[in-house]
Amino acid sequence: MKTVTATSLWRDRQFRRFWSAQAVSEFGDRVTELALPLIAVLLLDASPAQVGFLTAAVWLPNVASLFVGTWVDHRPDKRPLMIAADVFRAILLLSLPAAYWLDLLTLGHLYVIAILAGVADVVFGTSYASFFVRLVPREQFLEANSKLSATRSIAFMGGPAVGGALVQWLTAPVAILVDALSFLCAAFQLGRLKTPPGPAEESTEPLLQRARAGMHYLLHHPYLRRSLGCATTVNFFNLISMALLVLFASRNLELSAGTIGLAFGIGASGGLLGALAASPLSRIFGAGRVIAASAIVFPGSIAIAALADGPTWVKAAALAAAEFVGAFAVMCFDVPLNSLQAAVTHDHMRSRVAGAFSSINYGVRPLGAVVGGFLGTWIGVRETLLVSAAGGLLAVLWLIRSPIIRTRSLDDLHPPDVQAYSATK
Repeated sequence: MKTVTATSLWRDRQFRRFWSAQAVSEFGDRVTELALPLIAVLLLDASPAQVGFLTAAVWLPNVASLFVGTWVDHRPDKRPLMIAADVFRAILLLSLPAAYWLDLLTLGHLYVIAILAGVADVVFGTSYASFFVRLVPREQFLEANSKLSATRSIAFMGGPAVGGALVQWLTAPVAILVDALSFLCAAFQLGRLKTPPGPAEESTEPLLQRARAGMHYLLHHPYLRRSLGCATTVNFFNLISMALLVLFASRNLELSAGTIGLAFGIGASGGLLGALAASPLSRIFGAGRVIAASAIVFPGSIAIAALADGPTWVKAAALAAAEFVGAFAVMCFDVPLNSLQAAVTHDHMRSRVAGAFSSINYGVRPLGAVVGGFLGTWIGVRETLLVSAAGGLLAVLWLIRSPIIRTRSLDDLHPPDVQAYSATK
């Protein structure tokens, strides 16, 4: 077998084009993630519950990921779906500054945009699962995920800082123009790719039956089932705090939009370090142990921000520190876990399994956001962040006595026969 050098992916024109598309899109997303809740908080005077509902709306379409992924599986070329999703999201986001200039901006408009953009994100995400394995050779999964995650981390560093400045100088709706343009650039780069399509699923079974098979495969696979439970628990409690973090920083910590963006940007440097460290740490300590340790550190890190008090610079530093620790840990969680899942999933099941996984893992996020909004109104925003930190520690219980925590290397992991976890077996 040909030996693959550490820099080979950078010499791959196809990967470089895909990487550039993702880099631009990720940067724009970071601007919107800050600007969207600030529109609700600063321009529309939203309550904690309303901000929670807005965050929930972003993630609500993931409940249907199972059926979207099953539908995607029937299409051999996933690239056109990804391009269409990016263009659609660009058009949606352009409506926000238009509504602002026409004095028609409302919370209802924000909810609709959040839901529709979420639908497009589900189509893109379930298509990506199959597209990735066509673009990247199996032996380079960890390298590719590490590079893409590192780029994502750089976007988390620069995006919020630029987003905060744009919000402060040009208002939040205008700042969202950056994300709209980023989606158009990403769609253009994806359109230049020449990656051959993979085989379409040839089953003539009804969509509901195929979706059921994907869910059965996920829930009965020893690696996928435990990783699902761990990731879902992390995401539920993480969204309790994430739904309120911008509001907390703005109202409780009394930080300006520019300071919030700068703190997020500085803190996100932890994600870059985490993305670069995830692969070597997995080789040294074992992928499973790195995943388990990160499942504890990531949700607990929000307590650093929740306990912040004192002068403005101290509160900003605490917010940045919470982001730094959490960003480092989440990359050490995502990189090996995503690579492990890619290694143990059968080719013909990837999109529907990705959809099934997202329908539960991301589908729980709206619930977490709504719970966070109600808890913030009931017991206080700071107290809710502490509940989020404590509850997230439960995620590691899914990994105890699982095959994941005993996994050191991905080299010996292979997908089972597609019939092994068939719903009709």
